Amino acid sequence: MKALVTGASSGIGRDIARELSEKGYDLVIVARNTEALNNLKDELKTNVEVITKDLSILENCKELHEKVGQDIDILINNAGFGDFGEFWNTNLEKELNLIDVNIRAMHILTKLFLQDMVKRNKGYILNVASIAGFMPGPLMATYYASKAYVLNLSRAIQMELKKKKSNVRLSVLCPGPVSTNFNNVADVKFSLKPLSSEYVAKYAVNELLKGKEVIIPGTFTKTLKILSKISPTNLGMRVVYKNQTRKRQ
Repeated sequence: MKALVTGASSGIGRDIARELSEKGYDLVIVARNTEALNNLKDELKTNVEVITKDLSILENCKELHEKVGQDIDILINNAGFGDFGEFWNTNLEKELNLIDVNIRAMHILTKLFLQDMVKRNKGYILNVASIAGFMPGPLMATYYASKAYVLNLSRAIQMELKKKKSNVRLSVLCPGPVSTNFNNVADVKFSLKPLSSEYVAKYAVNELLKGKEVIIPGTFTKTLKILSKISPTNLGMRVVYKNQTRKRQ
């Protein structure tokens, strides 16, 4: 059994790789930071292949699939990052890079690996979205929108697989704040107490293997999801905006 984890150099991706290795999966771990990947490889118990790739370069996504596609039983689409600030002030190139990683890379890898899994009629895919995917996000507008894409694409594919009575399972992970390097890249600090990435990873892997479609770790995050559904959109955006303003460094 073999799993591919993108964004495996830190945070949720790193800890999902650890959890899968504990369960006996050989691994392909992917990120831009070769040193961090090699350090992770050294601590894991199963066979590990390190692949250094920048998944914002779309040809790299296709090359990754060509290299390992037929051998993968579990795909973890975790690569992604955020940005913070008023939309007119944030850096356009960083946002376009965010869209390439959070949306386009996830889309390409999901499609290519899913095609293989559907042919074999087995396999698991976990797309990492966020509780942010359930609502608009002033001051992190592009990030929230990218996670809405991940969430909604994943839910649509889930229905298609059900209608075909496929044995392939696709899940989407929607955590709230998690203690990772995310806030450094996004240039924010969490105003709410984050969950540990170890807890989120363990919970996510266990729920994925059970076939859970939407995985929401933590009671508080589950409550936020419910509130996002029952609250008027404008009220929800006001709450998000107020909360986001507390993130300024």
